[in-house]
Amino acid sequence: MSKQIIVVGGVALGPKVACRIKRLDPTIKVTIIDKDNLISYGGCGIPYYVGGDVSELEGLRSTMAHVLRDEAYFKNIKGVDVITRAEVFAIDRVAKVVHVRHLDTNKEETLSYDQLVLSTGSMPIIPPLPGVDLKGVTPVANLHHASFIKDQLSNGRVKNAVVIGGGAIGIEMAEALSDLWGVETTLIEMTDQLLPQAFGKDMALLIKNNMEKKGVQVLLSEKVTQLNGNNDNFVQSVQTTCRTIPCDLVIMAAGVRPNGELAKQSGIATGVYGGILVDQQMRTSDPSIFAGGDCVELCHLVSGKNIPVALGSLANRQGRVIGTTIAGKRASFLGTVGSFCIKIFDLGVARAGLTSKQAKDAGFDPVHSVVVQADRAHFYPTMNLMMLKLIADRKSRRVLGVEAIGQAGDAVKARVDAVAPLLHHNITVDDISNLEVAYAPPFASAMDIINNAANSLDNIIEGRQNPIDVIDFLDMFKNGTGIVLDVRNPIQGAPFVKQYGDRWCNINQEELIHRLNDVPKQYPLFLVCGSGPRSYETQLLLKNHQWNHEQMFNVQGGMGMIKGSDLDFELE
Repeated sequence: MSKQIIVVGGVALGPKVACRIKRLDPTIKVTIIDKDNLISYGGCGIPYYVGGDVSELEGLRSTMAHVLRDEAYFKNIKGVDVITRAEVFAIDRVAKVVHVRHLDTNKEETLSYDQLVLSTGSMPIIPPLPGVDLKGVTPVANLHHASFIKDQLSNGRVKNAVVIGGGAIGIEMAEALSDLWGVETTLIEMTDQLLPQAFGKDMALLIKNNMEKKGVQVLLSEKVTQLNGNNDNFVQSVQTTCRTIPCDLVIMAAGVRPNGELAKQSGIATGVYGGILVDQQMRTSDPSIFAGGDCVELCHLVSGKNIPVALGSLANRQGRVIGTTIAGKRASFLGTVGSFCIKIFDLGVARAGLTSKQAKDAGFDPVHSVVVQADRAHFYPTMNLMMLKLIADRKSRRVLGVEAIGQAGDAVKARVDAVAPLLHHNITVDDISNLEVAYAPPFASAMDIINNAANSLDNIIEGRQNPIDVIDFLDMFKNGTGIVLDVRNPIQGAPFVKQYGDRWCNINQEELIHRLNDVPKQYPLFLVCGSGPRSYETQLLLKNHQWNHEQMFNVQGGMGMIKGSDLDFELE
């Protein structure tokens, strides 16, 4: 009798496991069981279906050859049995059977397994708010939710929408609603920044301002208290700690949590987030049971802590490892560095590793640089500015994380992808300073931005550069503290001198050595140029001429970061 494999869950990891097993050993019998009638789809593509980039829902369920991945596809092409609209409600690990309930008939049956794979995914976090069950209030967790949202929009039922949650799904849905459909959209995030688990506050502020320039109202540090409806039980407004917002649609995007309940009920070990704990072969605490995808917790290869990471890319790679292992071959999945990218209107945004806050919480002493530079040769006509942040441990110089934002999303992702695979090898700032990346003017600068970020960070660690983050600069300057020395040319500096008077001193770098007597000796002295290098050179010059180095601060990223962080500075 052939080996019997049961896979619970058929969205991302489950189908990958099943197909990998059948490719390596066609004699193994594989059965996928899923509660839904729609399986094997790209859930991360839902915002792009709602936003019109993907025209048909079937596009998220189809292969590159436009073949629909339904039950018949898996049976006839992959040799995999699929049972839909069925729920595995219990596991008997001693007898090695699963108890299944068919949802349309309520009939129950018991199926035997030699090895079991749990691909139960994640569940949307739905805050227990009054009115959360009103019509028009929906999460974005499956294709049925996507179809409902698209139907409401296409039939003209939505004029105003509220998105609750400033993570990736919330941001993508806010863009989809406002960009294609012209819906007046408000995004509410209870913390003081967008993407709080992925980016530092400085980079998140750039994202917020860009979204607001595109027409999305972003409310931070604000909690939703209740949802109000009309006589037809349809949502009518969202009430927060500060205001009431009229709306016809509410997207619940407050995050997801691992769906490890079936495993927990079966006595399988779970972690602090409720996710299933696995080893490097994706085995659970029961050696006959594997798990992967959104329902597990993975080792973060920089912090060493277990975390849940809900990404289809990881699920597919883990699925291959599980399938290979079940088929008797060798494979392993070491963990994750949290690589992540997202398109936000015209910006590409990416990161890997730890944020400064996460690094501090993990016991490191984080220090970082922020560099603004052309994403390709500065003279190449299609160049755009990119903002890149590199984070390291001050004492060991170990690189801990990288964050990047720019208009050329592929270029942004490429820089992060260059660093991400190295993070768990204890690379240092010096390694990134000399990291070899491909060069040609249409694609990069001769001294790439990733190299320059490491060079800047080396200068900071060694005490040659005394930096200040843009958020700290804005807070101090707007509260009347400090003088700015702007070393750009007079055409660029004049509007700021006019706006801020004696608090904004503009001396072209080319003239600075001859005009040292005109440089204020009032402190703190904030040094500014277009992107940071000239103001750093100014800091070295003034230090050599007896200015107080400890009271001179180079604004990281220069005017590129300042203008992106505070729209009041867009005077030019």
